[in-house]
Amino acid sequence: MIDQDRIIKVNIDEEMKSSYIDYSMSVIVSRALPDVRDGFKPVHRRVLFGMNELGNNSDKPYKKSARIVGEVMGKYHPHGDSSIYGTLVRMAQHWSMRYPLVDGQGNFGSVDGDSPAAMRYTEARLRKLSEDMLVDINKDTVDFQLNFDDTLKEPTVLPSRIPNLLVNGSSGIAVGMATNMAPHNLSEVVDATIAYIDNNDIEISEILKYIKAPDFPTGGIIYGYAGVKEAFETGRGRIVVRSKVEIETDAQGREKIVINEIPYQVNKVELIKAVVALVEDKKVEGIAHINDESDREGMRIVVDVKRDANSSVVLNKLFKYTALQSSFSVNNIALVHGRPRMLNVKDLIHYFVEHRHEVVIRRTRFELGEAEKRAHLLEGFMIILDNLDEAIQIIRDSKTPDEARTRLMERFGLSEIQSRAIVEMRLRQLTGMEQDKLRAEYEEVMKLIAHLKEILEKIELRMQIIKDELLEVKAKYGDARRTQIVYSSEEFNPEDFYADDEMIITISHLGYIKRTALSEFRAQGRGGVGSKGSDSRDEDFIEYIYPASMHNTMLFFTSKGKCYWLKVYDIPEGSKNSKGRAIQNMLNIDNDDKVNAFIRVKGLNDPEYTKSHYLIFATKNGVIKKTSLEAYSRPRQNGVNAITIREDDQVIQVRLTDGNSEVLMANRNGRAIRFHESKVREMGRTATGVRGMTLDEDGEDELVGMICVNKEDNENIMVVSQQGYGKRTLLDEVDDEGNLMLDENGETIPVYRVTNRGGKGVKTMNITDKTGKLVTIKNVTDENDLMIINKSGITIRLKVADFRVMGRATQGVRLINLEKRNDEIASVCKVLSENEEEVVEETEVSAVPVTDAVVGETETDVQTETEEQVEE
Repeated sequence: MIDQDRIIKVNIDEEMKSSYIDYSMSVIVSRALPDVRDGFKPVHRRVLFGMNELGNNSDKPYKKSARIVGEVMGKYHPHGDSSIYGTLVRMAQHWSMRYPLVDGQGNFGSVDGDSPAAMRYTEARLRKLSEDMLVDINKDTVDFQLNFDDTLKEPTVLPSRIPNLLVNGSSGIAVGMATNMAPHNLSEVVDATIAYIDNNDIEISEILKYIKAPDFPTGGIIYGYAGVKEAFETGRGRIVVRSKVEIETDAQGREKIVINEIPYQVNKVELIKAVVALVEDKKVEGIAHINDESDREGMRIVVDVKRDANSSVVLNKLFKYTALQSSFSVNNIALVHGRPRMLNVKDLIHYFVEHRHEVVIRRTRFELGEAEKRAHLLEGFMIILDNLDEAIQIIRDSKTPDEARTRLMERFGLSEIQSRAIVEMRLRQLTGMEQDKLRAEYEEVMKLIAHLKEILEKIELRMQIIKDELLEVKAKYGDARRTQIVYSSEEFNPEDFYADDEMIITISHLGYIKRTALSEFRAQGRGGVGSKGSDSRDEDFIEYIYPASMHNTMLFFTSKGKCYWLKVYDIPEGSKNSKGRAIQNMLNIDNDDKVNAFIRVKGLNDPEYTKSHYLIFATKNGVIKKTSLEAYSRPRQNGVNAITIREDDQVIQVRLTDGNSEVLMANRNGRAIRFHESKVREMGRTATGVRGMTLDEDGEDELVGMICVNKEDNENIMVVSQQGYGKRTLLDEVDDEGNLMLDENGETIPVYRVTNRGGKGVKTMNITDKTGKLVTIKNVTDENDLMIINKSGITIRLKVADFRVMGRATQGVRLINLEKRNDEIASVCKVLSENEEEVVEETEVSAVPVTDAVVGETETDVQTETEEQVEE
């Protein structure tokens, strides 16, 4: 029997175990798991390296994808073109990679799951980001290994200035294990890495202050923080991701659910099909139609909600039954020194910094070696330049170059390398200018050598280099977060994650609410025409505008006398020109009721604060009620009854006081009454109240506003009429220096006479056909600005200091030019102006409802001392 025909008997169990272990290790190490240092699997690394070797850089023309695939497959990755082209395509997809690594030209697929064009049709090149992962690869910064046929060398890892594993994440299924790593924001990762370099003992809780959460390329909203925290601490966790959704209302009053962003790795077409299937199976009712209106500007999936359906209920069902809300299971397994390991966020940063440290050391050693080689040559040149005539004579007398090198080495003590370079030196280098250049170059090289040696000696310098390079990467490629975070209140205090910024809250006539940064509104001169403040259809307009800060608690009061609670950061944010969201979708308000007043407080958990402060209510019919804030300190989801309202009445104003304020109430016909709040006794939460001001019996008069003032605040009274006229008036008489004037009894001389409640009051503005009826009354100072919005949505911001103080019975001056003949003032709000940064001043601001103006005769100063009690 010849040797080739011999049969070796082996145990099948042992052979299967051995072969399967070999296969498993090959899959784990060489296919499915990324390296913790550069974040790449071998195929990704080979594609980028192959493109770099091909000269396919970001500043060069695109090359056909087939050319790139052939280069990589023939030299480094002999596993078929489909795997290589699939990798190339994914690295070019902006919805797959948080920071794409390949610049693709042509059809590279879509978020709908469409396949890319064949590789003979598409073209690609490296992005600058990828080039920063390959920089210094030729400076002996990483180890190389032989390729599959031992003819070429390929890198075992890339130098990678970018912490790619954290930034772009990775996923793969090996044998017996899998990895699924989330992408993160580059700027946040760089900040966290620098913080780790500064303090290697940094806790993960501190890292969370830099890297807030994963940042997916498709945006969306991370809903709840427990999974994020667990993933950062242990390397495993389940992160719930929701689509970014807005609820819009069309011209016919029908609501639409508009989906602008979907969770990471969700197929848009499959998502729409799932919604359609739910409607057909009648698992979700209330959907009339679904349409994909996405274009090159962005994603837009529109779900039309039926008239009788609640959009919030429909949306919650979609979250429950479709991928509109999905979870991302983090499983941070990567290769560490060739072995798979589960890693937390600190481990990932540690191994990246360790890798970069090694790269910096190896690069410095390489550069030092090159510098020393050059210095060695330059030293030889310097010796020859000092003995130039003799050296030239030796070369001339030599019969061969080898003899010349030998004689130079013997005569001047040169090395073979030096003598060879001298013999090959060009004659032009012997000119005086060139000699000076060589000496200057030698000095520079010696300085460089000293610097490189210092880097190798001091770890502080090496770490500083790593930090500087990271900051450079952040400056070049850093961007804002795409994925928002909603922190669950039971896990964290949400206020810890929201800056206490000043906001403007606007509510439209049809009940749409939003919050907008105060900085979006700019100050203008008196009499300007204003700027567009909101997009709304013809039958809607901005009716109320309030200042507030993000950490405030809002107590909403409806016209029917109910109270609701809401944090400002829970109010949806919108631009100055956006419409907002219907309050009915946020609060459980009756269809025939609407919010028209609120109180802003820092919190309701301090008994001392709530028991020492009061809420004063004013109604359209002139009723006033005073109740302790403590009665409203226990929020309920469905609200509570704040005041008992008669059938023909409604709440128009609510104020927060400390028990020492004076109350001013004003009516449409231009009169105001002033009395101390002690004249109104404290009542229970459900009481009706007592008479605050007696209105005219013309059937059209009503209360338009109520303010509470303290004498020590030195505030003026500001009133505004429907046609854009306004003025400010003193509360009490002052002298030329601004000091309060006293009568013979030492009492202040009032401009607005202090009386008991229930009277008709005195004139606060001379109402004429030109001015229109009174709209609002405010207490202001020179530091205040007025923000005015009219029914057509035009906004203007005015400085109160621009208006001189006028008499109580005067007409005032024009505040805003009404462009439309039938336009009217809708709402007025005051804010505090400090230099160029406006900050909200009021602790509470309430709405002033606008009604149709009726021109007619008005009374002059009238004062009655009635004490008519309203039934409680």
